[in-house]
Amino acid sequence: MSFPLLTATAAVPAVGAILTAAVPAARRTAAKWLALLFSLATLALAAVVAVRFEPGGDRYQLTESHAWIKDFGVRYELGVDGIGVALIALTALLIPFVIGAGWHDADPLETHSSRWRPTQGFFALILMVEAMVIISFEATDVFLFYIFFEAMLIPMYFLIGGFGDRAHTGTDENAAAQRSYAAVKFLLYNLAGGLIMLAAVIGLYVVAGSFSLQEITAARAAGTLDIATNTERLLFLGFFFAFAVKAPLWPLHTWLPNAMGEATAPVAVLITAVVDKVGTFAMLRFCLGLFPEASKWATPVVLVLALISIVYGALLAVGQRDIKRLVAYASISHFGFIILGIFAMTSQGQSGATLYMVNHGLSTAALMLVAGFLISRRGSRLIADYGGVQKAAPVLAGTFLIGGLATLSLPGLAPFVSEFLVLVGTFARYPVAGIVATLGIVLAALYTLVLYQRTMTGPVKDESIRTMPDLKFRELLVVTPLIVFLIGLGVYPKPLTEIVNPAVEHTMSDVKQHDPEPEVEAAK
Repeated sequence: MSFPLLTATAAVPAVGAILTAAVPAARRTAAKWLALLFSLATLALAAVVAVRFEPGGDRYQLTESHAWIKDFGVRYELGVDGIGVALIALTALLIPFVIGAGWHDADPLETHSSRWRPTQGFFALILMVEAMVIISFEATDVFLFYIFFEAMLIPMYFLIGGFGDRAHTGTDENAAAQRSYAAVKFLLYNLAGGLIMLAAVIGLYVVAGSFSLQEITAARAAGTLDIATNTERLLFLGFFFAFAVKAPLWPLHTWLPNAMGEATAPVAVLITAVVDKVGTFAMLRFCLGLFPEASKWATPVVLVLALISIVYGALLAVGQRDIKRLVAYASISHFGFIILGIFAMTSQGQSGATLYMVNHGLSTAALMLVAGFLISRRGSRLIADYGGVQKAAPVLAGTFLIGGLATLSLPGLAPFVSEFLVLVGTFARYPVAGIVATLGIVLAALYTLVLYQRTMTGPVKDESIRTMPDLKFRELLVVTPLIVFLIGLGVYPKPLTEIVNPAVEHTMSDVKQHDPEPEVEAAK
């Protein structure tokens, strides 16, 4: 039997979570290093997955299939396509940086013994989220996917509610109440989506007789499985609703600003750069793969919702006074671009959407983590409390600028390639939608540059900023690789596109769509 590489990639962080949680309370530093070690081991396994994956080979590779719950036809079935490989690599890459950035976020506070935080639990929960996200990208059994799609809510709930941001202006009790509210809102929104999806999962089994994505798609392609039109549409809506909450798509987005605002900066990165990608990934794999006709039927409405997300998220980002909430609303706008690319039903749009998932993860991680370092120095998330930071901490200001420029998709940085492909793919089939979406680019430049101008330039706000220390060695180790990836993939995205494009072709085949022919005037 071949080595179960996909299982190992998800199992290593799960084992790491258990061992980290078991470290004695007095050995906090040992728990941190243990968590970092397991995250690096997971990254090594993800690299092996990427190397062993053959872009021109079978659609799903490194497959594993074992009987699990025979009476209900549930199998432990794993497999990855190019999209899954890219997102597993992104997840495994970001977690060591999340751990490094949050190195002291759960340390006990000597002056507030009542707010003591179990360090071991903080890092164990991060590893557990990583394990559940990775297996969600690998699962080709719909029921198996659903279990981990929902299970990841539990560690995220505790990370948001139990390890919130220490930078707040109110009392300890008020801060705890805000964290609790954000965590409960996150949980309720996502549980509601998950319960609706569960009904759709059961309905799918009733009409298809299987939970296997590969079996169902093969049967539909061969014409041996025919789902009634109305039934397919209802099932699609059940799946899509859950994924739209996770994504998040307007108007199901309102949990995200609260969650990111109250969470620590590393946990905020975990939410928007890792966990939320499961929603957009699942739209490609399950909505389009299982319900191709319903996906085309819903496309006009989904495109409108995506455009609203792009413009609405960007407009609210412009008006924000809180740095972290600004990044949250910017992410809502970016997820609108991703969903727009998916449902443009063109190869350029879907390739761009997949690249956007990866590049948004890198750019948001860079910007949010540097913002977290900034907030930890000043003790405030309010933009108005900053000014002139670049005079005291030029390296911090420079890395913040690069993260911001990546967020606005500056040419030469990785997000530009993905945003350009999404717009090209959208213009090819829906030119009006493409025109409206470009407004998001203009607004992104506005909120990013205004944020930088108000925090980093101008006169020094007060003495605490004048004496603000620059990035430390640990912080540079976290930020520098992210910037290198942003520049490298911006200049040379070919390694990603070679992996992603064959998977996009399969998805386009599922929905029986072809790229529109270019309109060229005949020569006179």
